[in-house]
Amino acid sequence: MILYPNLYIKNVKEIKYEMLNKNNIKGLILDVDNTLLDYYKNMLEGIDEWCKEMKEKGIKFCIASNSNNREKVNKVSEKLGIPYVFFAKKPLKGGLNRAAKLMELKNEEVAVVGDQIFTDVLGANRCKMFSILVDPINEKDMLVTIIKRPIENLIKKNYKKGEK
Repeated sequence: MILYPNLYIKNVKEIKYEMLNKNNIKGLILDVDNTLLDYYKNMLEGIDEWCKEMKEKGIKFCIASNSNNREKVNKVSEKLGIPYVFFAKKPLKGGLNRAAKLMELKNEEVAVVGDQIFTDVLGANRCKMFSILVDPINEKDMLVTIIKRPIENLIKKNYKKGEK
């Protein structure tokens, strides 16, 4: 199903090189809001070390955020030392395809990591990229996201049932 992720984990730091290698993933597109940063703009603890380790193993990175706050996205980009696409308009394909191009990778070699089904997972699946859903790092969300969460939680519940 197009709304189901290829992988569902707790947070970004649970992504291991071996899993990426097994799935021929050479690059990660990371979401920002509630994936790397919480509502209060605190970065997920340890993400910079995790990112550095993955880069050392040859994994490429790019940020694709739906945020139109360039300064916020740029700050995360600078901290992690990776390029970005802001106002990516996920689940539309343009922003994710631009991110893959920045990494000079084919879509099949890219995984999209984010906390929302209707933006990150749907966008990745539409682009034929590997989709990785993570739990939001904080319960506090923007209004537009709060409205979608109950529906996403139902999808997650059905997804988990199918895993058993």
